[in-house]
Amino acid sequence: MVYPIVVYGHPVLRKVAEDIDRDYPGLDQFVQDMFETMYSADGVGLAAPQVGKSIRIFVIDGSPAAEDDPSMEGFKKAFINAHITEKNGEIIPMSEGCLSIPNLREEVNRESRIRIEYYDENWEFHDEVYEGYKARVILHEYDHLDGIMYTDRVSPLRKRLLKGKLTAISKGMFDADYKTVLPGQKPKA
Repeated sequence: MVYPIVVYGHPVLRKVAEDIDRDYPGLDQFVQDMFETMYSADGVGLAAPQVGKSIRIFVIDGSPAAEDDPSMEGFKKAFINAHITEKNGEIIPMSEGCLSIPNLREEVNRESRIRIEYYDENWEFHDEVYEGYKARVILHEYDHLDGIMYTDRVSPLRKRLLKGKLTAISKGMFDADYKTVLPGQKPKA
């Protein structure tokens, strides 16, 4: 099932997501649906809050980015109950976009190295270190679990300059090739 993507301004995007139990109803299907939704929207990552569920799950498939960064080839994972335990390394600026903020890209500074603990879709525990573009994609999706949007991480001046564009997006004034849920609308259960 392809979920509609919740867009900027919707309150679910600002909630801190909750850990789930191993017996979360329909977990396997939900993870599959997350990948399907991400693919249909041409994303490389998608977090559960972006489809209206305030739970600590995100999925990544870096293959579309492999042309620019070969290390992303085959980097396909589900992260359940993810918790970053370390952030370090060089602070690197890079342009980012988000399915919940259609047609907008901004330069964001992020740490180049992280350590993250999570369960995969088979409920196997992982404690792993990622660097470079993998770390960036994980950090971007992880932020969604804490109610943070990438636009929160831009400079104060850029935030002021983006305010009108973000307001327009929250009112549905954008074009997207995927279904969306605006603030005030209820996401699909």
